[in-house]
Amino acid sequence: MKNQGVCGCVVNATREEDWDRVSLLAKEHQGYVRPAYGIHPWFAHTVRDGWELRLRARLEKNPEASVGEIGLDRWIKHPSIDVQFDVFLKQVEIAAEMERPMTVHCLKAWEELFFAIDQAPAWPQKFLMHSFAGSIEIAQRLMKKGAWFSFSGYFLEPRKSKVLEMFCQLDPKRILLETDAPDMLPPAKMIQFPLQDSINHPGNLINIAEAFSAATSPSILERIMENSQDFWEL
Repeated sequence: MKNQGVCGCVVNATREEDWDRVSLLAKEHQGYVRPAYGIHPWFAHTVRDGWELRLRARLEKNPEASVGEIGLDRWIKHPSIDVQFDVFLKQVEIAAEMERPMTVHCLKAWEELFFAIDQAPAWPQKFLMHSFAGSIEIAQRLMKKGAWFSFSGYFLEPRKSKVLEMFCQLDPKRILLETDAPDMLPPAKMIQFPLQDSINHPGNLINIAEAFSAATSPSILERIMENSQDFWEL
């Protein structure tokens, strides 16, 4: 990534057993890897008693850490949306109280997400809807609550053209780019670092950025770099 000009990255945990490894990676690459700690909706059923206290302790120990990856997902059958919702809402509360940005995964659960916004006692001032594929109407509602939106290289696939069209309607000040490595491979011609088992390399970000710029606006990359600094600054 460094050789390609990527000047830093956010590494999200997905469950508590990831937290130590994310922390170690951030220590080994201090100033380059920014850690995020959280419980992904796919692993909401894995939480153990006291997890909220341990999450708070992680965040207190690292002032640069954000909360992620968290969210809601109706695409999966297990864990149930009710289990996901409870875990998600508690993490939202922690992020808001500690004034940390959060990275949100939402798939086929927009109704539940807006219900969470209504139910939460407090909501973070800024949050990232990662790999956002919702409508412009959903995006506009979320922007009122402080949302940014990240575009994944996977959406450069021709069959995902509607997502690209939606991003063209967004305020450029609220757009970020991502690879979602090791998942969501971009189109084959944009894969600069092929890996086995369809694993996505984060170094592919440069090609994704160039393709996104070509499809939207030549000047948008400079804005996105500024946006990234603004979003992650605590």
